[in-house]
Formats: sequence, structure tokens, C-alpha cells
Amino acid sequence: MNPAELLQAGEAVIGRMPQAGGPILIMALAVAAAVGLHFVLFRVLLRFADTDTGLLGSLLRRARRPLRLAMILAALAIVVPRLHLPFGWERGIGHIILILLIVFLGWTAILLVNHFTDRSIRRHRFDTEDNLAARKFVTQIRVLRRTTTIVLGILTVGAVLLTFDTVQEYGLSLFASAGAAGLILGLAARPVLANLIAGVQIAITQPIRLEDVVIVEGEWGWVEEIFATYVVVRIWDWRRMVVPLSYFIEKPFQNWTRDSASIIGSVYWYLDYTVPMDAMRAKLEEVVQASPHWDGKVSVLQVVDTDKDTVALRALMSARTSPQAWDLRCEVREKMIVWLQGAHPEALPRLRGEFQTRSAGIDAPAPDVARDRIDQRSPT
Repeated sequence: MNPAELLQAGEAVIGRMPQAGGPILIMALAVAAAVGLHFVLFRVLLRFADTDTGLLGSLLRRARRPLRLAMILAALAIVVPRLHLPFGWERGIGHIILILLIVFLGWTAILLVNHFTDRSIRRHRFDTEDNLAARKFVTQIRVLRRTTTIVLGILTVGAVLLTFDTVQEYGLSLFASAGAAGLILGLAARPVLANLIAGVQIAITQPIRLEDVVIVEGEWGWVEEIFATYVVVRIWDWRRMVVPLSYFIEKPFQNWTRDSASIIGSVYWYLDYTVPMDAMRAKLEEVVQASPHWDGKVSVLQVVDTDKDTVALRALMSARTSPQAWDLRCEVREKMIVWLQGAHPEALPRLRGEFQTRSAGIDAPAPDVARDRIDQRSPT
């Protein structure tokens, strides 16, 4: 059967269908043809293009679904005006095409934002010790990308809703009574808007960044992820604390890696007054120099306090990161205690007591009060 006969047979089948069946079948065939053409086109492109690396491959992977929707819209835009549809049908289908077009534009805008931000982030690495510049850049890009995605999504949904006449009428009435309604909507949306604005502030001023070491609500951890409205803090024992973005704008917190990851750690000992200071300083220097966690900058031993029984000694030592500073403190504390136990056990803290006794025939010196009590008890 040649193509002309196939065409005549198709027209005969459509002619025998109900009045609405023919246009529906033609639109369905147009959509199927667009999907098939999209499939074949991308099979060819993915076969000959470098899809693992490079700008073209990345764009093809991300644009596959939006372009399928675009080809469906193009097919409907070509076919629908040539069909003899009732007025109501043509208007409804045109409305659907308009909605799909708005969705396609919003989807494409979000896709492009994600594509270019991911490519810019890929050039910065976190697996180096001095990663401050990378953390600053990636934090700024991620927070702004999430905020932009939310704004684009809201604008897309708003544009779709405005295509309905009832929504337009409701919007005009709401605008006419903007006093009370605006106040109610503002109060209801205040937490969301506050966190979105805080996200923009954090992206610009950067009080926190990804992988910053922070102390929030008395918990020590790392900033694991910054989302559009909240921050996930990975606590040292693998728990996760979820904190609103506005917290880091409105309340004080500690950031140990604001300008640099280097930090000074301290270790305290409470020892006896007989502790050899010079020997202990020499041993501290030996311990920190042998440790792989020390950065070679700070190593100090100081007497910071005294009381009637002990001397308070504080050792200061620096490390490249706060986890290394913690390991260095634990190592120094342990090795110095072992050294004191073996070399100078007399320097460990102890309680002293002084006893005075009177031997037979020998008068031992005693305080006046004690001598009076002894004399009162002794026989004459």
C-alpha cells in the first residue's frame, strides 16, 4: 500500500469517527510524533556529543525534559489552528498551551541557573586545608541559587494562576481591600519571608559558610548545608541540628573558622607546688614538636592561678584546624600526665597534714592551744 492509499485510509477512518474524535486523534498523533522526534534526536546527540564533560554535554543532560515539553508545545501550536474545533475547545486548548509555555519558561530559567552555578562550583574544592576562599564562594553561590529558584518558582506559579479569569478578579478585589488582607498575609508569611531575606543577607555578608566550625545553642559542630530557609549543623557526635536562617542574623553564636581554620587550644593541670616548671616546659615543647597535629606556631606553658594546695598551669598550642586542635590537646594532656607520674610523682596534687607528737621524756614543741589541752588531760 503506497502513501497515498494510506492517507486516504486515514481520512476515511477519521471521517467515520465522531465529530470531536478526529481532532483529538490528530492532536494525539502530533504529541506522539513530537515525543518520538525528541527521542531520536537525543539518541543521536548523546551518541556523538561528549556528555560526560564539557558545556555541551552538561546542557544536553539538563535540557532533555524541558526540550521534550517545548517540542510538544510546538507540535500543538502547529496543529491546533488548522483543526476545525468548537470555540470552547479551541479556547481551552489554547489556555493549556499557554500554561505549558509559562511552565516551560520557568523550568528553563531554573535549569540555566542550576547549570551555570554547578559549573562554577565545580572549580572549587573543599578537600584542602586552606579552603576558606572555596567555602566563601560556594556558600554564596548555593544560597543565592536556592533563593533564586524559590523566587522563580513563585513567579511561575503566579503567572500560571493569573491566566485564570477568576484569579484575576480575586486579585483585583484583594488589591482593593489591601489594608486588612495585606496585613493578614504579611503576618502569615513573615517567618518564610524573614528566612528568605536572611538567606540573602548570609550570602552577601557570610557570617557562616559551608564547613564552618560553629557553636550553636551550646553544641559544637560543622555547617553541613545551607538551604533557603534553614541551616543543617552536623554535630561532632553525628547528630544534626536544624536551625532557621534568621537565627544566624538575630542571635549571637561562635564561628571558629570565620577568617582562618587555625585555632589555639588549651590544656590545664592542677599540680603541687614542687612541680619543676623548666622541666615541664621542656617536656611540653618536646611533645608538641613530635605531634603531627601541631602547626609549629604556638607552644606556651604558663602559671595562671594558685591556691593553698595546688598550682594551676595552662599550656597553649595551635593547630591548623579545630579537630586537629582537639586531638593535639588530648595527646598533650595524656603524655604530660604519664611523664609526671614517672619522672616527678611528687609534683602531682596532694593534700598535706602536719602532726606533732610528744615522746616519753621529751617535750615536743606544740602550739599553745594543743599544749593546754594535753596538760589538762595528763595526770599531775
